[in-house]
Amino acid sequence: MSKRFPVIEPSVLEAICRVVADTSDGLTGTELAKAILDSRMIDVNPEMTKWKRLYNSCVELQNRTGFSNNILTLIQISYHPSRFINNKEKFEERRSELNKILSFIGLEFSDNAKFYPVSKSETISDAERRASHLMSKLKDRDVHPDVIKFCKSELLQDNYFHAVFEATKSVADKIRQMTGLTGDGAEIIDMTFGINNPILRINDLKSETEISEHKGFANLLKGFFGMFRNTTAHAPKITWVIEENDALDMMSMASLMHRKLDNAMKIK
Repeated sequence: MSKRFPVIEPSVLEAICRVVADTSDGLTGTELAKAILDSRMIDVNPEMTKWKRLYNSCVELQNRTGFSNNILTLIQISYHPSRFINNKEKFEERRSELNKILSFIGLEFSDNAKFYPVSKSETISDAERRASHLMSKLKDRDVHPDVIKFCKSELLQDNYFHAVFEATKSVADKIRQMTGLTGDGAEIIDMTFGINNPILRINDLKSETEISEHKGFANLLKGFFGMFRNTTAHAPKITWVIEENDALDMMSMASLMHRKLDNAMKIK
């Protein structure tokens, strides 16, 4: 990290250590020792309870350097996506817990193992209110649970940019799960819904109306990925602003696609 991050206050630092070194879901003792070493920190009290061991190492670091960079590096190492390849749900749960705490120092830990600035929470209710505000509106719209699941941690910060990105990825992920294909974007849609040899079909394809509906759904998917997924994947959020109502509409569209896919028939 080229930027120097300020010292993390004790209450926030303790909360971070309790998550990272949690008895049930956190790092094991061996993993913790390696993470401390890999982060170029000093394992001050290796005989102590895990979270206290980590906390003391973090305090020593901040007292010695005056910065928290190595602590953030330890989080990146401990929660790198490659460690959760077969357990994405656990990754999202742990990341969500971390982001609740990190919001108090104005940071968000993204699913690409990088930190992004967010508006700082001042109180616990402030952090929770951000989570519940958009979530309640999505539930009022009866948005598909798969959309909410994929953008759970983004909703914590009312981070519309990344919420939309995750919602669009959830649709592509479902197509891959249903078909066994590994492609993305227009390529996987053509392979999945090609009218002459489809893998999935959303109706019986027995009339012109049904064929038109099937083709229209495929084109809708392509437009959805092209406009929202590709844009959010490459444009920095500071230059591609998404307002709340737009985010709600986009996620409602993703919800429609999920429901159509849930009822789709697999041909081969």
